[in-house]
Amino acid sequence: MASPYRVVLSRPGAFAFSSTGLVSRLPLSMLGLSIVIVVAGRTDSYAFAGTVSAAYVLAAAATAPLQGRLIDTWGQSRVLTLWALAFGTGVALLVVAIATDSATPLPHLAAVLAGAATPQTGNMVRARWSHQLDDPDELNTAFALEAVLDEVVFIVGPVVATWLTLQAHEFAGIALAGLAGTLGSLALGAQRLTAPPVVPHESGPRPPLDPRVLVPVVVASIGIGIIFGAAEVVVVALTEEQGRPGLAGVMLAVWAAGSLGAGLAVGLLPTPDDVVRRLRIALVGLTLSFVPLALLSNLGWVAVGLLVGGAAISPTLVAAVHLVRQNVPEARLTEALSWTTLGLSVGVAPGAAVSGWVVDHAWNASAGFLVPLVAGVVATGVALLFRLPESAEVSRH
Repeated sequence: MASPYRVVLSRPGAFAFSSTGLVSRLPLSMLGLSIVIVVAGRTDSYAFAGTVSAAYVLAAAATAPLQGRLIDTWGQSRVLTLWALAFGTGVALLVVAIATDSATPLPHLAAVLAGAATPQTGNMVRARWSHQLDDPDELNTAFALEAVLDEVVFIVGPVVATWLTLQAHEFAGIALAGLAGTLGSLALGAQRLTAPPVVPHESGPRPPLDPRVLVPVVVASIGIGIIFGAAEVVVVALTEEQGRPGLAGVMLAVWAAGSLGAGLAVGLLPTPDDVVRRLRIALVGLTLSFVPLALLSNLGWVAVGLLVGGAAISPTLVAAVHLVRQNVPEARLTEALSWTTLGLSVGVAPGAAVSGWVVDHAWNASAGFLVPLVAGVVATGVALLFRLPESAEVSRH
């Protein structure tokens, strides 16, 4: 592994909390897909399966900021233990509801509990890095590492979930996601020495989150989420249109591989003096990548376009994390990062829905890439108009 990554991972406890965070994030890419496969197989209704999965995903997104606020107030170890146990309980109830063919709304209520209690450990690991590292270049490497691990989760998780559910046992994918989230979160919570301490503040209101900083980042995150949700649907539709449905997973893996490679490269670079400028450049690159994709139908050339466009994903996300970290009070860092997670999650569902409608009504499936193109234009516009207010230069304490 390249030297900057060795340096940050050699910090006491760093490899342990980063690798534990990787395991505990698996439900994000496994559970929703496993629910769809199992419920659709038992009910012959993808619509019903989709509503159960959506209940899980939306609950996880909606409660992320609340979880972040509790962690900033009470500390990671205490909150993670309670959240992990609630998540395990929710997954167990979900399995029971599906296995007993329970009627609506019981499966949905169990999915909401599991989603609401899904530990947002990716944000917690980034908060640990922020506490552990003072050197900005080392922190840039650490944030890039976590972006790469996010890509690993979303490359490996769906493959494992599909294979376990279809080849091992119908509930194996859900069970593994539940175990990974529960045990991984408990293990992360047990690593108290590397957890950021609760930042004390005077009695009264906590230090505020400046909406002039947070709102533009969240809006841009929603645009990126729309890009993610739309691109997946369009790739599936395009491969089916070309008579090669089996290539959908491969092409999405190519897209993720572009992001993974770029994330590794970003980690070797020094932290930019102007994080906003890097965010703008990355968003412009991501947006422009969809221009040729909307005009192409050859799967080989589409794969090349996805690989190139994917290279803008990790730099975009790393820059957004840097921007939040530099401009919010340390006492509310986890909560602020959770708002960006909420934005990403909120964008996925409408991105998938709108791109699906476009694919159904356009001249070919490639036209569906116009949806992430428009979302990228909006996100880029927000980034280009964004100006850090002078008062955003907050104290880290």
